Order: sequence, then structure tokens, then C-alpha cells
Amino acid sequence: MAKRLRIDATVKFFIVIIGIAVISVILKELNHIFIPFVIAYILFFLFSPLNDFLKGKHFPLFAVILLDILIIVILLWGASSFIIGSFMKFGEQAPDYFTKLNKIVTSTSESLHIKAPFFRYFSVQRLISRIDYQGLAGGIFSSTFSIIGNVLFVIFFYIFIVTGHSTIYNAIKKRYVYKRVKPELKEMKKKYQSSSAVPNPDFDQWMGDQINIEKHEKEEKLANTFKAITEQIQRYIILKIALNLAAGIVVWIFMSILGVDFPIIWGLFTFLFNFIPTIGSAIAFIFPVTMALLQFESWTYAVLIALILIAIQTLFFNLLEPNLIGKRLNLNPLLILLSVLVWGYIWGIIGMLLAVPLTAIIKIIISNSSSKNMIFLGELMSKE
Repeated sequence: MAKRLRIDATVKFFIVIIGIAVISVILKELNHIFIPFVIAYILFFLFSPLNDFLKGKHFPLFAVILLDILIIVILLWGASSFIIGSFMKFGEQAPDYFTKLNKIVTSTSESLHIKAPFFRYFSVQRLISRIDYQGLAGGIFSSTFSIIGNVLFVIFFYIFIVTGHSTIYNAIKKRYVYKRVKPELKEMKKKYQSSSAVPNPDFDQWMGDQINIEKHEKEEKLANTFKAITEQIQRYIILKIALNLAAGIVVWIFMSILGVDFPIIWGLFTFLFNFIPTIGSAIAFIFPVTMALLQFESWTYAVLIALILIAIQTLFFNLLEPNLIGKRLNLNPLLILLSVLVWGYIWGIIGMLLAVPLTAIIKIIISNSSSKNMIFLGELMSKE
């Protein structure tokens, strides 16, 4: 009988590290394939309650897929139209804000006795004149086509995921169940065949019952894992959208009351950027404060706006979000920050947006493992 090769724990550790590094490089290099695929699968999880309901009402699968795609297209069209329209209005008044910015920079440099010509004679218009508009236009044009291509790629993947998810699940179930059940039953059979005390006179029937029990337990565990992944993603995204939307509406209302120009844009920034944990809040904070400074040319008013935004951000994303979302996901805050940085390095802004749901999926899979190392890793990833 061939001897099993034993590998030192330290060697195993470094093999795992090398494997993670290789996987990260592959994900980074093939991001144009993996990003649409991951987004499509997250959309599948989001649409699964609606799709299950429609299938229960005997809707054909092609009609369900068409309805999903129609909803996606309508949402994308509405969001893009709103964003483009808002920024076009902002662009019409940009020259006035550039003049105010020039004035603020030059006056501040004089008060601080800064003699550098760049600040003493600061001009946004002069900086803009150095921009390569041809290259910029080409970049915008190629980026637009890239976005359209990615959207089509997501829809393409989504169609195949909806039609093929059950096959993938059954294949994983078959591999997972039989891989775990067969060795356990083999040991059990050897034990009782060598023992005089057989629990049932009909040994073959008893073994068949044990096989069915073991298979049922493993299938149930696998089904619960997939169910937990689906529910966690749905809860996170729905609650996150609701919190961001509520925070965006509150920012819009306060900016309107205080007379800050383009309040709906700052509400939109709050809604969008806060999908990126930690970093997004800072970005959503800087822009409206800068606008208040340019509009009113008053540091006092800008500080007032800053304090209000800090209060809103603290209420929604430091108090409400950890209670509504953090406890459900049970993710360590340090892990969330690291995951944002790592996924941001691998996939950029999209990676930052997907960091939390991807980390939650990994944690759910790890928590369903019986390995001591995986249990330890799951405890490190947990908040409590």
C-alpha cells in the first residue's frame, strides 16, 4: 500500500500563500472576464426571489430572463440619464466657480505669505488650457464603449447563469456529498463487518439507510450554505441601498435648506460613494464642502457644512450601518478595510464596491468547513 506524503505545516502555509498570490494575479489580469461574471452572479442572487416567484406561477424561463434584463436596462438608463443631466447643469456654471476658486487660492496664499507664483497667480483656466482635449475625448469615447461592452458582457453571463445555475449546483452537490460520504461509510462498514455486534440483522439494508442519512445531512448542509450566501448578499445589498439612499436624501434636504448649489448632486455622491467602505465616505464629504467654500467664499460656512455632513455620515454609516448590516454579516471591521484595499488593488473601483459581498461569501464558505484551520480563519474574520 502506497504511503501518504506528509507535508510540514510551514510548507503548507507557504503553498497556500503562493496559491492565493497566483489566484490574485489571475483575477487582476483577467478582470475583463471575472468582473462581469461576479456582477452577473450577484444579480442572479438579487433576482432569485422574483425569479422563484415567477417560476412558481409557471412563467417560462425565457420570459423570466427577459423581464430581469428589462429591469436592469431600465434602471441603468434611468441612473445614467439622471447623472449625465445633473453634471451637464453643473458644467454650465463651472466658469463662475473657477473664478471664485482662483480668488480663494490667491487670497489664501497672500494671507499665508506664500510667494510661489503657482499659488499667487493661480488660474484654473490656465491649467485647463494645458489639457489634451483630443486625448481626453478619445479616452471618454473608449471608456464609454468599454462600459457598454461590460454591461453587455454582464447580461450575457447573467443569461447563462440563470439557465445553468441548477446544473452547477447539482455538480457541486454530487462532488461534495460523495466525496464526504463514501470514506465515512467505508470506515463504518469495515468497523461493523469486523464486529460481532451488527446493529441490524439485515446489514445491507442498514448500510443503505446509513448512506441515505449521510447523503441527506451533507446535501442539507450544502443547501444551507448556498441559501446563506444568497440571503447574506440580498440583505447586504438591499439594506446598503436603503441606507445610502436615506443618507443621500437627508444630504439633499440639508444642502437645499442651507442654499448650497446642486444639492441633488451631493445627495447622489453620498448615495454612490458610500458603497465603498471608509474611503467612499471621505470622497462624498470633500466635494460638497468644497462647493460651499466656492459658492459662499466663507470658511465659516464651509466648516458648518462639514460638521453637518460629518453628523449625517456618523449617524448612518457609523451607528445605523453596523447595527443593521454589520451584525448580520459579522465581519471584522479590520477585515473590511483590508478587503477594500485588496479588492481595490485587484479590480479598482469595482473591486472596492464588491469587496464586502465577496468577503461575506468567502466567510460563509469557510464557516461551513469542518477543518480546524478554516474554523480558526473564520473566527479571525468574525466581528464577535
